[in-house]
Amino acid sequence: MAFNRDVLKLDAEAVIDDLTRRLKRSVRGELKRGGAVVGISGGIDSSVVLALSVRAFGKEKVRGVMMPEEDSNPESEALARELCTAVGAAEPMLENMTPSLAGFDCYGRRDEAIKRVFPEFDEGWKAKIVLPDLLESGTMLNIFRLTVIPPDGEPMSKRLNLRDYLQIVAASNFKQRSRMCMLYYHAEMLNYAVIGTGNKNEHDQGFFVKYGDGGADVKPIAHLYKTQVFQLAEHLDVPESIRTRTPTTDTYSAECSQEEFFYRLPFKLMDLLWYAQENGVPVAEAASVLELDEQQVQNAYEDFERKYRTTQYLRAVPIEYR
Repeated sequence: MAFNRDVLKLDAEAVIDDLTRRLKRSVRGELKRGGAVVGISGGIDSSVVLALSVRAFGKEKVRGVMMPEEDSNPESEALARELCTAVGAAEPMLENMTPSLAGFDCYGRRDEAIKRVFPEFDEGWKAKIVLPDLLESGTMLNIFRLTVIPPDGEPMSKRLNLRDYLQIVAASNFKQRSRMCMLYYHAEMLNYAVIGTGNKNEHDQGFFVKYGDGGADVKPIAHLYKTQVFQLAEHLDVPESIRTRTPTTDTYSAECSQEEFFYRLPFKLMDLLWYAQENGVPVAEAASVLELDEQQVQNAYEDFERKYRTTQYLRAVPIEYR
């Protein structure tokens, strides 16, 4: 089939039926577990996974767990509760992760690095890490910038050096790893499986935390592009308020979209470009179909390949000596 803008369209009901059957087989047949635990955040991925789990196991065998912390958007809890009502899930559990993260000194370690860049950074300020748009910036380099927002002022932004970038990210990753610990507490208490919520974009490009949100017993949507997850959401009664919400990292205190922090492209365009790259579509053909310059397409192809290559260690199993 020739490359076109509809190449990623799914038969959503058929895919949902298949995933439901495979979830039952994986959890009950292979893992010998009685149900599913899903971390829910009001985002599209966890919403689809929760809805699939309810279809597979029934509401009484699915535990949704909300895990906010002090930087979380308060809207997330309301959306997660709306989701559970819409898809027929049981009342979700609420676990406040702030005390655990404070115990790890997550916030202090992060702020120490931020203050090396912005010494004036203080209580009440917000911060996020961003990347330039891949098509508009003209640079292939992942040049991370730190943006801080004072309570009553304008955002300020500076380029991050490697030391400060790594410390901010390492401290922030306590959030994902602590949440996975909480999910396994609930799973082990119930003899359930933890169902991962990462999609293909996150899994293959390395947008996850090893042994954090990348850790799970089953990953039912890890082969689906983000835009395909949205297609499933429409058929799973996921509320429109979630389907129209901009996907965020839910990691930084300042609102930060996944596009800003990592992907550098809007999902509708990125998924088509990525499909084209993976399936050997010539640059000229992809540029023509997507109405882009050939250099823009080439930049995207190279960015996908580099992200996959440099994040291989995240997907690798532990090295064992025998």
